[in-house]
Amino acid sequence: MSRASTGLLDRPVGRSGRGSGSEGAVSLSAFAYLYSELVQYHQSRVASISELERRLESSGYGVGLKVLELLAYRGRETKRETRLMNILQFVSSSVWKSLFGKAADSLERSIDHADEFMIVDYEPITSTYVSVPSDLGQLSADAYVSGIIAGVLEGAGFTARVTAHSVKVEEGEYTKGSSTPGLPARKDKAVFLVKFSREVLARDAALDR
Repeated sequence: MSRASTGLLDRPVGRSGRGSGSEGAVSLSAFAYLYSELVQYHQSRVASISELERRLESSGYGVGLKVLELLAYRGRETKRETRLMNILQFVSSSVWKSLFGKAADSLERSIDHADEFMIVDYEPITSTYVSVPSDLGQLSADAYVSGIIAGVLEGAGFTARVTAHSVKVEEGEYTKGSSTPGLPARKDKAVFLVKFSREVLARDAALDR
């Protein structure tokens, strides 16, 4: 007998208002409020911005592990990704769509470093819609998302260090307007730098032999 597809675990976890078209998605305003509270909660318990970012990454890491588990449940699949590029494509497409209602804008490989990859998002939810206090101007509000990425990768067996960076959008680089009416186009994009461990790279290279 097949299971019904109306349970909680079958609903989208992405927010509404970003092209997801799902009534079960988390509202943008609710997420913005909760994330702002999370930032303030950790801010009151740390002495530096770098420590605050580490706490946000840690919070996101646990979410990443659960997201991987949830997507595996929904897909009813037992197959596990073994290739490095496949898991990155899974993160930048399936994971991104489930969480943010759209795929990441691009997935790039570093020209200078073979162990580094970049996931680019021109409208990252954690910095586009959430206001960061002026005294935290240097804070990477997208550190939470980098933690999610690390959690998904680690859960799938791909150990990596993931960091979030705000990079200026060059003129003509991104001509698409904001997906949210009334919101101006961003001047910065979020670049999530994924640096894999040597063990992961060696394992992937061995599969090519």
